[in-house]
Amino acid sequence: MSQDPLSTTFAALADPTRRAILARLAVGEATVTELAAPFDMSLPGISKHLRVLQRAGLIEQGRQAQWRPCRLAPEPLRDVAGWVEQYRRHWEESFERLSDYLRDLQGTEKKEQGDDDGGDTDRSG
Repeated sequence: MSQDPLSTTFAALADPTRRAILARLAVGEATVTELAAPFDMSLPGISKHLRVLQRAGLIEQGRQAQWRPCRLAPEPLRDVAGWVEQYRRHWEESFERLSDYLRDLQGTEKKEQGDDDGGDTDRSG
């Protein structure tokens, strides 16, 4: 059974090595050897990560003589951004409610501190 493209993209992005590879490719295309350099991993190990990224449509490999440079393919990332954008209003409203609550708490604390400062309150009973 095949997954939908968004699930495939999220699965590819779930691994920190693959995210680091994408970050490197955001700077410009690179060969497999160049992509493998910062990792303590074999070339076949990096190649497995690249295949996952290719299946998700996140990278493309070209051909220049004997080299096969990789480059970022941003379309699936746009799809992820669009999906996340649907929830922006929800989290912004949540942050606004939290901000209001914290403001109320601070106001209550200031009011209580003002009452405890020994004003004209008669405590002799």
